[in-house]
Amino acid sequence: MIQRHFLLKSLMVVAFWAYVLCVKATDQFVFFQPSSEMWQLRQYTVSVSQKEHSCVQLAVGNLLSDFGKVTGKAATLSDAAEILVGTVGVNPQIDQWVKQGELRDLKGKTEKYIIKTIGQQLVIAGSDKRGTVYGVYELSKQLGVSPWYYWADVPVEKHATLYIKKGVFTDGEPAVRYRGLFLNDEAPCLTTWVKNTFGTDYGGHLFYEKVFELILRLKGNYLWPAMWGWAFYADDPENLKTADRMGVMMGTSHHEPMARNHQEYARHRKEWGAWNYATNKQNLDRFFREGIERMKHTDDIVTIGMRGDGDEAMGNGTDTRLLENIIQNQRRIIKEVTKRPAKETPQIWALYKEVQDYYDAGLRVPDDVTILLCDDNWGNVRRIPTAEEQKRKGGWGLYYHVDYVGAPRNSKWINVTPIQNMWEQLQLAYNGGIQKLWILNVGDLKPMEYPIQLFMDMAWNPSKYRVDNLLDHTRQFCAESFGEAHADEAASLLNLVSKYNGRITAEMLDARTYTCEEFEQVVNEYRALETRALRLFLELNPACQDAYRQLILFPVQAMGNIYEMYYAQAMNLQLAKQGDPDANLWAERCRQAFKRDSLLCAYYNKVMSGGKWDGMMIQKHIGYRMWNDNFPADVCPRLIAVPQPEHGPVFSPCDGYVSIEAEHTYSRQDATKAQWTVIPYMGRTLSGVALMPYTAATDQAQLTYRFTSSGVKTAKVHVVTKSTLDYLDKGGLVYEVSIDGQAPVPVNFNKDLNEKPENIYSVYYPTVAKRVVEQVVELPLDDQAEVHSLTIHPQDPGIVFEKVVIDLGGYQPQYLFGKESPKTYKKY
Repeated sequence: MIQRHFLLKSLMVVAFWAYVLCVKATDQFVFFQPSSEMWQLRQYTVSVSQKEHSCVQLAVGNLLSDFGKVTGKAATLSDAAEILVGTVGVNPQIDQWVKQGELRDLKGKTEKYIIKTIGQQLVIAGSDKRGTVYGVYELSKQLGVSPWYYWADVPVEKHATLYIKKGVFTDGEPAVRYRGLFLNDEAPCLTTWVKNTFGTDYGGHLFYEKVFELILRLKGNYLWPAMWGWAFYADDPENLKTADRMGVMMGTSHHEPMARNHQEYARHRKEWGAWNYATNKQNLDRFFREGIERMKHTDDIVTIGMRGDGDEAMGNGTDTRLLENIIQNQRRIIKEVTKRPAKETPQIWALYKEVQDYYDAGLRVPDDVTILLCDDNWGNVRRIPTAEEQKRKGGWGLYYHVDYVGAPRNSKWINVTPIQNMWEQLQLAYNGGIQKLWILNVGDLKPMEYPIQLFMDMAWNPSKYRVDNLLDHTRQFCAESFGEAHADEAASLLNLVSKYNGRITAEMLDARTYTCEEFEQVVNEYRALETRALRLFLELNPACQDAYRQLILFPVQAMGNIYEMYYAQAMNLQLAKQGDPDANLWAERCRQAFKRDSLLCAYYNKVMSGGKWDGMMIQKHIGYRMWNDNFPADVCPRLIAVPQPEHGPVFSPCDGYVSIEAEHTYSRQDATKAQWTVIPYMGRTLSGVALMPYTAATDQAQLTYRFTSSGVKTAKVHVVTKSTLDYLDKGGLVYEVSIDGQAPVPVNFNKDLNEKPENIYSVYYPTVAKRVVEQVVELPLDDQAEVHSLTIHPQDPGIVFEKVVIDLGGYQPQYLFGKESPKTYKKY
């Protein structure tokens, strides 16, 4: 009961601070039209002290450039400037304003900025270096420079004049202290793109500069670098210096302890010996010590603990004593190297997969260490701390995935995280006490742009978005990317494609996932979505189209095409079992979809944005059988070819009627000098069938259809023909209908289809406007017969047959005459 009371009290406190943070979201203060409460920026000058940390000066440098992107004129540095940038404890003027009360809300705060008009100056003040950086980038964002200007090619709208609204603007302190990304599973896409773009076989500092800038513009502060084949620290000595210079805190992944990348060990296994602390303690302690020596002057976060070699379990058991000893020795090394108590160096211990078993078995780490909980690799939080556990000083962190390599299948190719799923689990995590550190596994970074944005925004203020306003976030993202006029439709598309793609990953989807009826439904949903997406694409400013392709159109088209492919395969396999030659048509559709997949990806790599993203969309996603399949390239799904049968199909009733496309005959008999000819796409549904040439006699020509009737004694046969006129002027064209060899019934289908006064408005105009003539003949059936033959014989040439419907008591009039009935190829 006490525990429940404490938890309730904790949640009330969380809710209060969530409200405080929500109301402090930064309001708009940059405008492009004047009003009485605004003043105009004219000189585009900025003042920043040389004493500021390099991260502030670099951000200011980007701000100067951003002014140029917006106005065509880059801003300049000046001592007497319109814009003053400074940090508490560094800039004397900022400190004076804090003391005087102008900026008093900065004192003692973490990563907070205040943007305020003081006199005729716009002041950007930060409580610390990153607070100042975030304030600078908030101005850039309000000028119209998206955080995604580089990584998603979001264009910058030009403006000739800029106006500043008088007032105080801030969005408070971040709710989560450490907020970062994890580049992971970086081969083949990210590694290839980096090679093509920067010319290196590894992620060097020029590449990481782009990543760090994105993180800071998103108000993040933390990165786990890519580590499959790269070694952040060893590949380029400038990497760590660049991170420190830009103000981004580095960490290492859940299985890379003590600021060492796994590749630093894997490349020199013989030198370091076995990755086994029980047998190789001395070498591994030396390995750990070198990592701390390298990062000791930064404010980076050290991962402690140990997993097995290459992100595997350490062993079959749970040796808590060994892991406890490892952690104690690691903390001793941190203390000896930094010459400070170990608690003064931020540390995390990741409870990833089986490591959580150690915690559950009773292993504990010092109170200052942040314990990193993990999701299940698919976006579901595994556990939250109890009320008692929430008291620990080091707090709790969350390792969350939108990219994953592992069972049951990899999920690397495309974003499959529904917006609502991420929001629901992140608010669960935060309200459950996971509030110290959030890290998101983003794979290659692209194409996970929107999940990254949502994750970072929720890490800053997880309670700003609720069930009733969650999609406001999506809309704002789209407004900033494509313009206010198109934000509603773009947000709707982004929401739906995230939902649809989230049903199952492309890697796990196959022909067995859905029934054929379900496949048809889902494929139609994607087709409708693509239609909307293409319509909006044409309405956009051309400058926005590359960004739109990346963020919305490609995900819609690429995943929709995958569904088309597997739907076609499912239909091919189903029809092949029945011996239906239509299976071959579906096989060709499957092959076409497989080819289109490669063309969509090739456009993304080679054409979109002028080929800027070459290599980023080469991830295999078709052909998985198990999660770690090592197939060399995407594989077209298995298909079955069906030989053309000697006879046509036999149709079975559905819902009390049989609906047959005219070309799907059981057999055909040509005339002496005319042949039955299929006219593709004619009519309301599939095609038309006619004897050609029309100048030849029809003599013994006939079409035969076979169907079963389930004991019905009569049938109403609806024969649908093209609305051909009596072009022979003989009083109407005639065809005959018979069942099971009974006497044929002649049908004059167009004798009234003329412009006589009694026909012109009642028959002629309504019929020719609808382009078909539907005639009904009621015929007896032998209710003991297993199968029936329906024969149609044209007495006159020029008659085009489109559809036949046999009403066995259940047919209701339909404009398309009903979906074609089930068919088999049994020989009777």
